[in-house]
Amino acid sequence: MLGLPLAFTTPLLLTALAALPLLWFLLRLVPPRPRRVAFAPTRLLLDIPPKEETPARTPWWLTVLRLLLAALVIFAAAGPIWNPPVAGPSASGPVVLLIDSGWTAASTWEARRVSAEGIVADADLAGRGLLLIPTGEPPLEPRLMTPSEARERLRTLEPQPFLPDRAAALASLRKALDAAPEAGIVYLSDGVRLDGADGFAAELAAIAGPHPLTTLADGVEEPLALAAADNAAGALTVKVLRADRQTLPRAGTVRALDMRGLTLGEAPFSFEPGARESEARFDMPVEIRNEVARLDIAGVESAGAVQLLDKRWRRRTVGLVSGVTADQRQPLLSPSYYLTRALGPFADLRTADGAATPEAIERFIDQRLPVIVLSDVGTIPPEVHARLTRWIEGGGVLIRFAGPRLANGSDDLVPVTLRRGGRVLGGSLSWEQPQSLGGFNPEGPFRDVPVPNDVTVGRQVLAEPDGLLATRTWATLSDGTPLVTGEKRGAGMVVLFHVTADTAWSNLPLSGAFVDMLRRVVALGGSSAAEASAGEGAAIGDAATAGETVPPSRLLDGFGAFRPVTPTARAIPVGYNGRASAEHPPGFYGPPEGLVAVNALLPADRLAPLDLSPLGRVEPYRDAAPRDLRAPLLLALLALLLVDAMIVFLLAGGLSRLAPRRTSTAASLVLAVALAGLLGALLAAPAVAQTAPAAQPQPQAQAQARPPAARTDTPMTPAEIDFAVKATSATRLAYVVTGDAETDEVSASGLKALTDFLGERTALEAGEPMGVDLSRDELSFFPLLYWPVLSNAQRPSPETLARVDAFMKQGGTVVFDTRDAETTIPGVGGATPTNAALRQILDGLDIPELEPVPRDHVLTKAFYLLRDFPGRFTGGATWVEALPPAEEGEERPARAGDGVSPVVITSNDLAGAWATAPDGGPLLPLSDGGARQRELAFRAGANLVMYVLTGNYKADQVHVPALLERLGQ
Repeated sequence: MLGLPLAFTTPLLLTALAALPLLWFLLRLVPPRPRRVAFAPTRLLLDIPPKEETPARTPWWLTVLRLLLAALVIFAAAGPIWNPPVAGPSASGPVVLLIDSGWTAASTWEARRVSAEGIVADADLAGRGLLLIPTGEPPLEPRLMTPSEARERLRTLEPQPFLPDRAAALASLRKALDAAPEAGIVYLSDGVRLDGADGFAAELAAIAGPHPLTTLADGVEEPLALAAADNAAGALTVKVLRADRQTLPRAGTVRALDMRGLTLGEAPFSFEPGARESEARFDMPVEIRNEVARLDIAGVESAGAVQLLDKRWRRRTVGLVSGVTADQRQPLLSPSYYLTRALGPFADLRTADGAATPEAIERFIDQRLPVIVLSDVGTIPPEVHARLTRWIEGGGVLIRFAGPRLANGSDDLVPVTLRRGGRVLGGSLSWEQPQSLGGFNPEGPFRDVPVPNDVTVGRQVLAEPDGLLATRTWATLSDGTPLVTGEKRGAGMVVLFHVTADTAWSNLPLSGAFVDMLRRVVALGGSSAAEASAGEGAAIGDAATAGETVPPSRLLDGFGAFRPVTPTARAIPVGYNGRASAEHPPGFYGPPEGLVAVNALLPADRLAPLDLSPLGRVEPYRDAAPRDLRAPLLLALLALLLVDAMIVFLLAGGLSRLAPRRTSTAASLVLAVALAGLLGALLAAPAVAQTAPAAQPQPQAQAQARPPAARTDTPMTPAEIDFAVKATSATRLAYVVTGDAETDEVSASGLKALTDFLGERTALEAGEPMGVDLSRDELSFFPLLYWPVLSNAQRPSPETLARVDAFMKQGGTVVFDTRDAETTIPGVGGATPTNAALRQILDGLDIPELEPVPRDHVLTKAFYLLRDFPGRFTGGATWVEALPPAEEGEERPARAGDGVSPVVITSNDLAGAWATAPDGGPLLPLSDGGARQRELAFRAGANLVMYVLTGNYKADQVHVPALLERLGQ
């Protein structure tokens, strides 16, 4: 290797380099042949001294040139290869390929595959078999494969989205070596281990024993990973990890994406030399942070570089109401102080600010908070009690803490029936000494919280025993009485801590377990206020459902991309907090309204370099395919030969023989320039051959699929420039110029009247409508295109239909008006020539599924509240893009995003109803209804324009209070 990624197919030929000193001596010793001049043997001429002398030796620089030629011949004959494949072990038996194939190898998988294929090629030349053992796949019985089988297996092998199971791989290696005692081992390592887990290399060295072992680990970028995402009070942070094998500074960017894959933000990170951990920080509003579902490192394709976030990472807003009157006098001893300190790290708190308890509860309900905490609130007025009950059943989580008021109250907003008076040391039903915390229900939300041994309880509110008490108890004292109980009500939850939130009854608020318990209870809250208010909140787990499992829905592959669910993936328990494994790959589990995220790393995991010192020498990976250097060397040899020939030619005075002396200098320059150009062309030929494939032309199919409006190679004509300036100077409606003078006049007059109506009734001040030629004019300037369909209309050309299709897919809306509602046969439809012409047009367009405008469609309430959309006629239906079907028990969903139906079809002749004569009167008569019908037609046009310009925002329930308030005013 000579310290470089360079090897030779015939390295013995390099011994010929030892003959170069002898060649140097011969070239310096033998002078050039003397030049002979034929002349008469005149004696007198012998005494004339010569003006030119022949050198006794060859010039040293010409000797060096010729030595270089000889060296190039030797190197080319030796078969140099740049970036040669790794040679397999020197054993005579088969080759065992032990490959780390977890997510830690994914970011540089191509380099590992190239190196493995080189080893397979070397084994193929030697006629040796191979055994392949990937550490990321379940252990199988090792099978001897031919090189062609191993090569095919490497093509299908992919990194897995979890850590490699090296212990299972070593067991398979033992079986392979027992079956093939003369085998050699090649270990393709990722060089990474979890901090605290080591000893693999020493065990591998012990198993290898006398077997030749080759290890590859260096020469590629070390993997990066994400862990410990934290949606804190000020920002969303995530730890960026590396194993620090190279101890070099490194920087990058972490992206935050939502469930649809849209980027919500980016945050930089950087590693100092020798650092294994960095941090990326997203300073975004909590509402945006709560929408983040995926964090990944830009440019790093690995499941470990992805951190998935579910409801548990979202930062809830919690309303805090305290019934204790001592809060103002002793704030540092009040329950609110302890709750604020415990909830602050993972929730945004809103306090009552001195308001009365009923008023504070109603305020938080109006603000649609997902979680409300009541500290020692005993009596709730009936009207507030009713609202609070509806809020809980709609998805809210009510957390209550005991106290004297609650112990003496008779409130039913508790998970269990309580005994009045409570239990206190020295009283009835008292203990002889404070009770300690007994444990947590294994099916409750606290099942993974360590049980503290220093928590003691001196007083509590007792629960009446019944058949459901055990299922509703989440935490118990050492005597079996409940400390925390919970009950699911509707889509929400009621949770009761049977002690106070301060230290009056227990020292639980001083324990770290108090923070962990509150974190898990708050995480049960609805993910959004709108869901909690509208009763559409996500399903909330309780003690009864905690033991249930949820199946996988979207999983990650080893490269960090989402893939379909594999048959080997198993369901996980609700609230699963473990690391990803072969049975539980990373990804999202459960239904869309209650997803559970599983990641490749736990929050406490840290990466460290794998100690490979017991394995001896470690070779680097080959990050590219081998390259034969004989062709470049031969080209360089040819160029130097030409240079040597020209030098000899010039030294021999050849130019003076071929041309007069006065032109020899110019000829020399011309020849030197030509020689330099030839040499440059020869040397540049390999580079051009390698870089040419990178500039491949765009496929013809893609070029033809691009809409004509996107072409920028043809300059715009003055007419096109005038058209663009006029169309973009204001928001304008447009109509299709059909060529029929009467129809075009009605379209222009109708859209002009509708524009005036919009200017009077709405905030839209649109410009005068424009007529467009579909085959020539640019359509993207207009939000809405009115197309009156003629019965004798010819089907537009494919190019024209492609322009219309591109206009609709880029956000525009086309209103097709057949204007034949009066002649359509009721109940039959499609029986008119105009309908037949429309069908021909639609056959060439990518039209979505259509349906008559539903009663609850946004189009019916975009500006006016309408039931139908009349024009000159009233009997025709209006068709729009069909909405997705509603789930059972849900309202009809709105369209995704703010999308608008790209096509609207009517037969009521809208423009005919809008059109006005020069004197301001109607241009065309209406079928019936008179002025009222014309008014409704204008309102239908206003709704249509507002719908196209503003989208479906009025389908969002968050606007309902504002709309109701406006109606009340």
